Amino acid sequence: MASESHSHDHGHGHDDDYGHGHNYSHGGGHGKEEHQADSQNPTFAEHGHTHEHMDHPGFFADREPPQPDRALAERSYTVGIGGPVGSGKTALMLELCKLLRDELSIGAVTNDIFTREDAEFLTKNSALEEGRILAIETGGCPHAAIREDISANLGACETLTARHETDIILVESGGDNLAANYSRELADYIIYVIDVAGGDKVPRKGGPGITQSDLLVINKTDLAEAVGADLEVMRREAKVMRGEGDTIFAQVKKGVGVKEIKALILKHYEAAKASAAST
Repeated sequence: MASESHSHDHGHGHDDDYGHGHNYSHGGGHGKEEHQADSQNPTFAEHGHTHEHMDHPGFFADREPPQPDRALAERSYTVGIGGPVGSGKTALMLELCKLLRDELSIGAVTNDIFTREDAEFLTKNSALEEGRILAIETGGCPHAAIREDISANLGACETLTARHETDIILVESGGDNLAANYSRELADYIIYVIDVAGGDKVPRKGGPGITQSDLLVINKTDLAEAVGADLEVMRREAKVMRGEGDTIFAQVKKGVGVKEIKALILKHYEAAKASAAST
């Protein structure tokens, strides 16, 4: 990908490992008018970017689709995994890497605010060869690096594609709230992970993470009784919020539901690959 024409003063620097000369915390928008910086806006003054206000939690059927016929040679098929802190995103990254790595060329990108802890966890647990795992320190609100200013993640994905001829790249966002969702300029397939420890009310609270993701994963179902969460309530209300959208109940650390998640990723990857080949 050609070097981005925009620039940002992000407050701290990183080595330019990923093909883009950017620092990785955020301070501006990426492509969408509703996120343009406004120095007179109190939200911008506090966070460095504005926040979109929504009238409703969104509808799965109306979600933004993947970019049609996207060429995959420059940046491999990208799976974005988001969700709150502690929901099991990194555990899912590990299990998916293990399941996919013998079939396809896989890369992984992690996002943390001030550490590289998740990347180090994947490396320590031999998810992939070390060079196939890249870490981004966002330095601020994690959602900005996957939505408003995605340049660092794009650069990391392009680097992995060029170095390893990857087929699929898994990108893990930093832990964030239900409003955090991936830009379609970054993620071809979006997975949002919640867990039962937040209570059975979480699906009905909605937000883009719940309603706009391609797949909702409700994790740690084995803890439901201990925390007083009703799985049938979560199933019913996920259906209300997501309509025909896929939802999988999982126990990721025990391998429950992971093969089904893998199957959905591969289904959509094969469809995207066929579409790209036809153009």
